Amino acid sequence: MPRRARAKSSTGIYHVILRGINRQSIFLDNEDNEKFLQVIEECKAICDFNLYGYCLMGNHVHILLKEGKERLEQVFKRIGTRYVYWYNRKYIRSGHLFQDRYKSEVIESDPYFAVALRYIHQNPRRAGLCKSLREHKWSSYKNYFGKSGIVDTRFALEVIGKSNFENFMNEEKDDNCMEDNEARKRLSDEDLIIAIEEKFKIKAVMIQNKPKDVMKQMLRGALEIDGTSTRQLSRVTGVSTNIIWTL
Repeated sequence: MPRRARAKSSTGIYHVILRGINRQSIFLDNEDNEKFLQVIEECKAICDFNLYGYCLMGNHVHILLKEGKERLEQVFKRIGTRYVYWYNRKYIRSGHLFQDRYKSEVIESDPYFAVALRYIHQNPRRAGLCKSLREHKWSSYKNYFGKSGIVDTRFALEVIGKSNFENFMNEEKDDNCMEDNEARKRLSDEDLIIAIEEKFKIKAVMIQNKPKDVMKQMLRGALEIDGTSTRQLSRVTGVSTNIIWTL
């Protein structure tokens, strides 16, 4: 069956999700996150797109941008090629890292642009990775309260309002931007136990017996499994929710 043609945005603005193949991790340490942002910066200079928001989430990335000199397909071909080449050399691997076809949705209005940016910034909190949006190091949220860096903040601040921006970003809303049903389902405890054992080759309940640094690394990785909640992870591992919240 032929693939459905992508919808084209009349504004040139898109919300894009780029996932690891088979939902595997694409960022294993801080250096990987830093390298991906470097690649974004390099490709931004070449393609001349506007970057309004991003969030790096272990096994996937959210990006909100406006096309410039090059079409969306070419932008993400450049990003993928550069990052995968570096990643494969670092980890002595070969082959694909990202799913062949990234997901994208068109942003046709200012109100939906604001909702999409909020959705992106709230991703880590919904996943249980942080309590405060400011705590997540690898999103563009911080760029709206300091040096903008590679993020073009003016448009969002004009749309939402500078004085209202923080309150709007932190509103508890049931925003549903482009996530598929599979990603929004909650795993059963049994399914999570199986997923942890497949990912780490260890029984979930044994994670608490690992050295502190190793335990925290495994817990962070477990939180990246789609459908996992903080309380659920605590149940199957025996690790306190307070510890998991601080990761």
